[in-house]
Amino acid sequence: MSGNNGTVVETLPDTALYGYIPSRAVAIIFLLLFLASTVIHTVQALKYRMRWLLGTACLCGIIELLGWSGRLWSSFSPLASIPFQIEITCTIVAPTPLLAASFVILGEIIKILGPSYSRLTPKWYTVLFCSSDVIALFVQGAGGGIAATAQDDKGAEKGAHIMLFGIVFQLIIILVYAACAVEFFLRYHMDAPFSARMDIRNDKADRGELTSNVKTMAFALAFSTTCFFIRSIYRIAELADGWTGRIIHTQVYFNVLDGAMIILAIYTLNFFHPGRLLPSQEQGKRLDYINV
Repeated sequence: MSGNNGTVVETLPDTALYGYIPSRAVAIIFLLLFLASTVIHTVQALKYRMRWLLGTACLCGIIELLGWSGRLWSSFSPLASIPFQIEITCTIVAPTPLLAASFVILGEIIKILGPSYSRLTPKWYTVLFCSSDVIALFVQGAGGGIAATAQDDKGAEKGAHIMLFGIVFQLIIILVYAACAVEFFLRYHMDAPFSARMDIRNDKADRGELTSNVKTMAFALAFSTTCFFIRSIYRIAELADGWTGRIIHTQVYFNVLDGAMIILAIYTLNFFHPGRLLPSQEQGKRLDYINV
């Protein structure tokens, strides 16, 4: 898939690695967008004392910056292997920390509205989903590294298959997370708690108030989850189609179905920030130990 030591192979066409020459203007636009969001997330994390966002949303932004820097570099040197390797690996793994932030935020919403309506406790949401997310991160990263540094088609295909497994695994995580969230909100709406989690002393559920802010945060999570879902479907189709397939060789697909989806997801948390929308002032202190 690449030349040795980042050198340019003069006998190959400029489109040999990507199937196209990455757009310089698009790369710059995405770099500026991710930079702005990352800076804003850093300020917001410190302002609201939610330092766990430094290791989730901010980390996503930083990795995306590395990936899109690789694409910008490739727009100048389309046959150089190093920027190609950076782009492949970083854009594959970057959304994973941001997805972990969504898991944590849902756990906080469950704490506010009532854990008795949830199949899992808020703590288990964080432990199970974030742990699974970390596994997906390592699998995707390993596959991306193998594919990017492969010296033949066999090695590249092996890396692609590993990445594909990691992304399919992550999609399953997203679907299970979404199903648990839908079940929770339906049970809350119907006031149908799990009996084992009800307050035995008064035989009532620990039902919290669904304020307009909490409702807004829930809709924001639903939107960002949809973005993650679309991006995962695209990546699965891309890798299943192969390194020489039409999907991976169509630049607009990547820009819209990967880059734009993560931009929408990361800015959703900027505009609809849990520090502003969720009511507990102690929230950040309770979550500081989480740095996925």
